[in-house]
Amino acid sequence: MRSLEFVKISDLASPQFKANPHPFYQRLRVENPVCRTRFLGRRAWLVTRYDDVLNLLKDERLTKDTSWARWIHIVGGSITRHMLNADGADHERLRTLVNKAFAPGLAERLHQRIEAKCHELLNALECDHNPDLVRGYALPLPLTVIAELLGFSPADRASFHRRSRSSLSPSTIMGVLRAAPDQRLLIGLIRKVVKQRRLEPRDDLITALVQAEEAGDRLNQQELVATIFLLIIAGYETTANVIASGALALIENEREREQLIRNPRIEAQAVEELLRYTSPLDIATQRFAGEDLTINSTKVSRGDAIFVVLGSANRDESQFPEPHSLHLARDPNRHIAFGRGLHFCLGAPLARLEVRIALRTLFQRFPSLSLTSTRQALRWRRSLIVRGLASLPVAF
Repeated sequence: MRSLEFVKISDLASPQFKANPHPFYQRLRVENPVCRTRFLGRRAWLVTRYDDVLNLLKDERLTKDTSWARWIHIVGGSITRHMLNADGADHERLRTLVNKAFAPGLAERLHQRIEAKCHELLNALECDHNPDLVRGYALPLPLTVIAELLGFSPADRASFHRRSRSSLSPSTIMGVLRAAPDQRLLIGLIRKVVKQRRLEPRDDLITALVQAEEAGDRLNQQELVATIFLLIIAGYETTANVIASGALALIENEREREQLIRNPRIEAQAVEELLRYTSPLDIATQRFAGEDLTINSTKVSRGDAIFVVLGSANRDESQFPEPHSLHLARDPNRHIAFGRGLHFCLGAPLARLEVRIALRTLFQRFPSLSLTSTRQALRWRRSLIVRGLASLPVAF
């Protein structure tokens, strides 16, 4: 039984915990909704209730960048200097330039390409003697889509995927240091592609980012490298997790699965409910108190790290009736799977489209999809901020 007075944050990254974090989150919401922990040697807090999480996501007194956190930039290099780690005017400038590269309606124009890729992957997976829905479908689909948008070659995609996962917010100082070599290699890979696009522009997002300009402003080299890193990570990590976890949820809930197959009109609602139910971004990246704060009667000092637990907020009984049950037609559904406020997920429209097409195509082709292992035997990934399956063995 874990203590509710102090939580070791690295415990929340373990595969065993990720397999079913909700009973513990429920205890925290009831008994200690602002729980003390430590992050990289610094005092920190886990916040688990919906109202507190929502308010903090929009609270301008929280900052992403502090003098204490800058040593992470020194260790990680330019790859950490993206808009997710920026505040105020810097964040607004970076987001404006990135938005300029994403033409309106981009996601919907990808509809046919996503659908074709779904069928291509399922055709191959159907011939596999040991089909794994993560390896063969949930992961390669969004990775291919964002890599093609950015303009990475297939060889670069594989390298990026192998090297990027160690960078997903390590929870210990040793984790930060272990991620550094991978981050240096990624910086070199991105710089190589950027150099190619400067010499030979193409019809892709990297070229658009290189050329992006707003009121005479441009992304400098460090910002460009970091932004490309962020876009490819944000473009496939959470989407892959919700496709796989969403498929698992539908396999386990036959009534809801049949409702989705029979009634395509609820697809949009179904995606929102699966985002709430699976919370692929389990714990939002760290923020820091810019001044002394009081959160739900708990005093937080200036400089303390704050982690808002989206996976807990999305199962909060005060906001969602029957929060641990899957109801695809849930309405209202004010989940915060994509965050809120300044750092709301830029790729949310693309993620929603990919999840909708991926799950529709999967269950239209294989309405009786089933697991080939027990629920307890499923492997989950080690990560502090994301919650996702390492594999999902299925039978068609």
